[in-house]
Amino acid sequence: MLINQVTLEGFRNYKGVSVEFCDGVNVISGKNAQGKTNLIESVYYLTSGRSFRSVGEKDLISFDSDYATVKANIVSSGREQTLEARLYRGRRREVFANGVKLKKMSELSGRLTAVMFGPDDLDIVKEGAAVRRKFMDQALSQLRPGYLAALTEFNRLHEHKTRILRDYREKPSLLGLLDDYDYRMGLYSAKLIYYRAAFAAGLARRASGIHKEFTDETEELEIKYKTVGGIDPTGKKPDELFFELMEHQNAHKQAELRTGHCLSGAHKDDLDININGAAARKFASQGQTRTAAVSIKMAERDIHHDDRGEYPVLLLDDVLSELDPKRQGFILSKITNGQVLITCCDESAASTTNGKVLKIENGNLV
Repeated sequence: MLINQVTLEGFRNYKGVSVEFCDGVNVISGKNAQGKTNLIESVYYLTSGRSFRSVGEKDLISFDSDYATVKANIVSSGREQTLEARLYRGRRREVFANGVKLKKMSELSGRLTAVMFGPDDLDIVKEGAAVRRKFMDQALSQLRPGYLAALTEFNRLHEHKTRILRDYREKPSLLGLLDDYDYRMGLYSAKLIYYRAAFAAGLARRASGIHKEFTDETEELEIKYKTVGGIDPTGKKPDELFFELMEHQNAHKQAELRTGHCLSGAHKDDLDININGAAARKFASQGQTRTAAVSIKMAERDIHHDDRGEYPVLLLDDVLSELDPKRQGFILSKITNGQVLITCCDESAASTTNGKVLKIENGNLV
């Protein structure tokens, strides 16, 4: 997987720029707030039509522009392709692959794959379940073409069911819709849980080995997927999971009506992350947190390679400045294949690379 060129217009602080990358390491250097992260954000956007930041689509468009375009020339599965996203104020975005307009955003899945690591990814270890679900969803949206469509529909159903539970006392007729929403949420929950469980199992195997090497075998990293009601998804197909989910749903129906919250479904999933048997979220130090997060992201990259036969583009946002020289060396020594885009403020670090160095200043390539 390679990105040969990215062209931006009206995206974030880029009025108009075209950037060419080499097929190895590309270091994007510059001072703070110049647009380094914005550049790799544009690359990531073309993987699924979403930013890795928690922002609305209108925030991706420059303040003084009514639209933004992101266009990339890539090589995927040995074929040269073009991807383009056009974002507008006041109307829906448009996405094109090889000049053909895509009907659904989910059709982007698998065309360009990338693994992103930045300072916010420490939250995978330290924050709540929603962050870890988002991590799994972003990875699987690239790995499995049907996953993003299933996730989008599940989120829509969850939103509507939540409104019913909130408003049915004022509008009792809404209760007649609940059984249908329960059924459909069960179907889509089963699909999501099936894919998440398989991904988490592979992640656990690979991250454990990487983490051992990272820490000179002084620490043991454990990752375990969990879903509602103590359901064990290991080795189960979606239809098997569906029946167990419906049993859980039926057992919690009265509690849902009483509390006004959806208590059963894939929106309750999480990953338990432990280091040496202790919950990392509560007890991990900053160094342990950072090491675990990097190990998880490197494992994600390996899963992409094993699944597709090629490495995804690796996006590292200001990661080197947060690590000591030994850990920097470990990360860079693990990146022996594939294309890498690294942002950094330290020009001395940029000078040590054998790859390409790009300097960004105020949204311009200098």
